[in-house]
Amino acid sequence: MRRTALLVSAALLTGLLPLASAGAATGAEEPPPVPVDRFEGEVPFASQPAEGIFTWGGDSDDPPELELAARDDAPEGDKVLSGTYDISGYGGFTHDFAANEPGHDWSAHKGIRFWWDGKNTGKRVSFEIKDGGANGEASELWTTSFTDEWTGWHQVEIPFSDFAYRTDYQPVGGIDQNLGLTQMWGYALTLPTGTPGTFAMDGVELYGKADPALTTKVLTGAAVYPVKEGGTAGVRISVATTGSAPLAEPVTVAYESAGGSAGAGTDYTPVKGEFTFPAGTASGATHTVSVPTLKDKAAEPAETIPLKLTVTGAKAPAETPQVVIDAHGLPYLDAKLPVKRRVADLLSRMSLEEKTGQMTQAERNAVGTGGDVAAYDLGSLLSGGGSTPTPNTAAAWAKMIDGFQLRAQATRFQIPLIYGVDAVHGHNNLVGATVLPHNIGIGATRDPGTAEKAGAVTAAEVRATGIPWDFAPCLCVTRDERWGRSYESFGEDPALVKQMETVVQGLQGARDGKDLDRDDKVLATAKHFVGDGGTEYGSSTTGSYTIDQGVTKVTRQELEAVHLAPFQEAVDRGIGTVMPSYSSLDIIGDDEGPVKMHADAAMINGVLKDRMGFDGFVISDWQAIDQLPGDYASDVRTSVNAGLDMIMVPTAYKDFRTTLIDEVKAGRISEPRIDDAVSRILTQKFKLGLFEKPYADTSGAAAIGSAGHRAVARTAAAESQVLLKNAGGVLPLKKSQKVYVAGSNADDIGNQTGGWTVTWQGSSGKITDGTTVLEGMKKAAPGATISYSKDASAPTDGYDVGVVVVGETPYAEGIGDVGNGNDLELTPADQAAVDKVCGAMKCAVLIVSGRPQLIGDRLGDIDALVASWLPGTEGDGVADVLYGAKPFTGQLPVTWPKSQAQLPINVGDTAYDPQFPFGWGLTTLRTPPGGGTLTLKALALAAAAAQKAGSAEAGRAVVGKARLLVQQKVGQEITPAVAEPFADADHLLLSGRYADAVAKLTEAYRAA
Repeated sequence: MRRTALLVSAALLTGLLPLASAGAATGAEEPPPVPVDRFEGEVPFASQPAEGIFTWGGDSDDPPELELAARDDAPEGDKVLSGTYDISGYGGFTHDFAANEPGHDWSAHKGIRFWWDGKNTGKRVSFEIKDGGANGEASELWTTSFTDEWTGWHQVEIPFSDFAYRTDYQPVGGIDQNLGLTQMWGYALTLPTGTPGTFAMDGVELYGKADPALTTKVLTGAAVYPVKEGGTAGVRISVATTGSAPLAEPVTVAYESAGGSAGAGTDYTPVKGEFTFPAGTASGATHTVSVPTLKDKAAEPAETIPLKLTVTGAKAPAETPQVVIDAHGLPYLDAKLPVKRRVADLLSRMSLEEKTGQMTQAERNAVGTGGDVAAYDLGSLLSGGGSTPTPNTAAAWAKMIDGFQLRAQATRFQIPLIYGVDAVHGHNNLVGATVLPHNIGIGATRDPGTAEKAGAVTAAEVRATGIPWDFAPCLCVTRDERWGRSYESFGEDPALVKQMETVVQGLQGARDGKDLDRDDKVLATAKHFVGDGGTEYGSSTTGSYTIDQGVTKVTRQELEAVHLAPFQEAVDRGIGTVMPSYSSLDIIGDDEGPVKMHADAAMINGVLKDRMGFDGFVISDWQAIDQLPGDYASDVRTSVNAGLDMIMVPTAYKDFRTTLIDEVKAGRISEPRIDDAVSRILTQKFKLGLFEKPYADTSGAAAIGSAGHRAVARTAAAESQVLLKNAGGVLPLKKSQKVYVAGSNADDIGNQTGGWTVTWQGSSGKITDGTTVLEGMKKAAPGATISYSKDASAPTDGYDVGVVVVGETPYAEGIGDVGNGNDLELTPADQAAVDKVCGAMKCAVLIVSGRPQLIGDRLGDIDALVASWLPGTEGDGVADVLYGAKPFTGQLPVTWPKSQAQLPINVGDTAYDPQFPFGWGLTTLRTPPGGGTLTLKALALAAAAAQKAGSAEAGRAVVGKARLLVQQKVGQEITPAVAEPFADADHLLLSGRYADAVAKLTEAYRAA
């Protein structure tokens, strides 16, 4: 069965992928088919920015194997694209058009078709096309599917009208949700999973004449039009064409108010009519239909008035617009009443379906334009890491979230959504926001004031985009630096984590929640309850993770002292929500074995809610209940009965809500448990002021990324720099020196901000606004000779000092686990840069990373060593300490190991022999006191007096002087006899035991 495509012009013969479809047909003529792929070798196997076919998959085994195979029965030409696959997660292939050329215009055609060699498997194959955007990997995805239900070659025809906007994933968060067809970047196929298979396809081409309904659409200004009782709603109806051309033919719209919960003649005046947009009307022209509502004296819930539209000559709106008469006169709407009374009133009116909706959180991409918000009474939406609007601006965030909030106004009680986002070091999903150091750097500052200010900057920028809820802070106590989330922790000592929990007040304001309705505060989330930082290496069963989401095996005493203590502090500070950990808890001696935290009723109900007195609500982690043993009904039942109040089910919100309803009706989840969960959720919504102000207050948007906010981040970055070694006083630099700068992280904003920046995993390069370390140095020493050679390949002669900035590239969560393609060694390129520069001149090495890097074998050749952590967007802060505008004051928040074999290593260990102990950090702020042991004796007396008086400021000052004295004597000769008491002293200082801290430092001094 050989077929040759009809090619009617030389242009088509020489250019199989024309930039515009061949001569748009007129009248009844259909344009000739336009080949996209013949698979004769004209399109290579390649990837962006070159044009090509490439494979992809969920893991290394999922991408299919492809070849261009000669077949006698090829439907078109001599070869076909054939392949084999065995996919466990997801996999398929893509043909992307070249990113450095204009997109292709498919708008003259009806659809796309291709030949498929059927195996009659009965399985569905997804087919998607790429519309608009910058290129094929930054486009909008539209998807459909076909079923392999025949044997042999069959031509699959897919009209463009069959494609739907993909709601589960969009590369750039979606663009305009309009299939324009004028800038197309290719197509992709997702192959079946579960069993091995083979496939073959041929002759991909555009066919048919465009359906006029695809090029002309009738749109409504909104899907929902709230109006106060007695007011008149104006429903805006407009016409739009592809390419914004004037209408070629008239478009008629008939409208009629019909159905809904409002009563015609009693709640509103019925309307019915028709109007026409004449031929030649400009694209974007608008007509408004007025719907008058009537006023009575009864208090009542919201009522809906659908406005049915019948369109001739264009594609009708995807949804029927609804006028909504606002709920009014009910006690829960009275802002003067106590929150508790408002909650009780609203809860008493809600159905089971409405209650379970409040317990359901979906991802914003999954709900598309948002119709399901009202259809399923959803209580919450979130943006996963990197799930952003397009363009990724503050205004677009606010518009997007307001659009979702508008949908909630179509529900009976108009309960507003609570929208959440992972703003873990600033509003990190928003390009241009202030990105602060990750928590590990904040822990290094030892400054609760800085932590609180960092939280305040984050809250202000997040709330200014319409988001009232932040999934932060992480109160994990990191106990093993092989963990890919180490940088999300303030440190390895619970006393340090507790000290940094001033961030909660920065985010939420007052402990009683009275500030939550402010336009610069957000609801905070303590995560991940409990023990996520203590998982054992090798215990994870999640994909290729080695430690993240694994098992924390501890005694009950260690659990209380290390992992639970920060959560009690958070509860005391009024934290509004708590998120359980993916990990499991195995308490030694209780004989229960590992229990997934999302199923641990003893910890969530018993400890968190009952013993600690937590009165906020518990939100699950992303799809976390799916990891529980048993079927889905069991997952839902177990997690809710364990104390989870809201479940993050990004795409499975329909199944979750249905299952939850079924479980309640079957008596396996009690109605009081549901009422408790919903009461907790509603309480926070009332405190946030969402019922009175559901939409974004953007009055603070001008401060996003402002000089004032960046000043806070700059200070935090400077305070987070830990000076580990400074032989010969290399640092601070002098502005008169000629400086040779090298290393992979000297001039890379993406690397210095790390994971959870713009996207979930973060990425290298110029991903957001900010100042790199190199740029900061040039600003700090204008006119100075500062040369940069990333790989240190440039000549090194004639320089006074070298600065080599090395470390990690971004990662997040288990993707960053050591053993999952990562280690704690510098890359060969970074090692070479250190060796070359430090071999040629005095040098300072800055390590930009989320955790310690193994540097011991090079330490002798390095004059100055700085742990820079992940300083965020303000490289100026790093430059401030390098050039002495601010002093080095940071201290290690975690132990710096000598080798990976030592891990885990933490303060308090009986065998403790690190490269640098917990709390180590030289300073350029002041010189150490003299007097040796006599001075230490005097400091011990002063520390005891400060401790007795409860003077934290005096106590810290005294212990700080003793630290300086010890570090001066020790130098780089850090023996176990020195390291152990030195680290213990820092723990004691953090715990307020100043006299004991000086005693330990005296012990370290004597051992040096």
